[in-house]
Amino acid sequence: MNRQRIWDLPTRLFHWSLVASVAFAYVSGKIGGNLIEWHGRAGYLIVGLVIFRIVWGFVGSATARFSNFVRGPGAIRAYLRGEWRGIGHNPIGALSVLGLLALVGAQAATGLFTNDDIAFQGPFADLVGKDASDSFHSWHAWLQNGLLALIVLHVGAIAFYLRVKGENLVKPMITGWKDVDAHTPVHAHHAKRGGGLVAFILSLLIAGGATYAVAGGLLPTPAAAPAQPAATSTTPAW
Repeated sequence: MNRQRIWDLPTRLFHWSLVASVAFAYVSGKIGGNLIEWHGRAGYLIVGLVIFRIVWGFVGSATARFSNFVRGPGAIRAYLRGEWRGIGHNPIGALSVLGLLALVGAQAATGLFTNDDIAFQGPFADLVGKDASDSFHSWHAWLQNGLLALIVLHVGAIAFYLRVKGENLVKPMITGWKDVDAHTPVHAHHAKRGGGLVAFILSLLIAGGATYAVAGGLLPTPAAAPAQPAATSTTPAW
């Protein structure tokens, strides 16, 4: 066995930040009340995190790149036959990553257009009109159920790997390191390559700009309501 660095620090920070943000968004949405504004802010953060991960999937280290772990049906069949060798996300895990990113992103995006007729209105709700905003609200609720199901499946897979295969998938996402088979293909040992400070700053800038935009930062400032003339008292003619 060889100890290899599997996950870079940005990938790990993204992962646990997304876990905390989604958990907070779910709890604050259920409680409502004064927390609903923070529910919306959590949604902005989630959009920024998803954008960061997408960019990092192209400029990050090898195991974080989509080109390294997103494979076709042939790789999936090889994995199911026990013939796949590599580090990072396996071909089945890749589907889980893509599914979670898509659902989390869609869930947060629909929230930008929704309103609850009580205390919350997304920054883009006025752009689509009341009827469309109500539809987005319904989709926001339905997507939540799908996201919860996928999260349960994801956690179940982690438990399966730990109990059945004796493989701890959580520890490497905390420490970044994992003991891998000495016969793992040589190209997989270059996981530490790529990424770097410039790529990290670029990803942060793009994600930060996206967060600013979805929070309504690029929308025109609402025009101030015209001042009402002061009331004047009149003296009766009589």
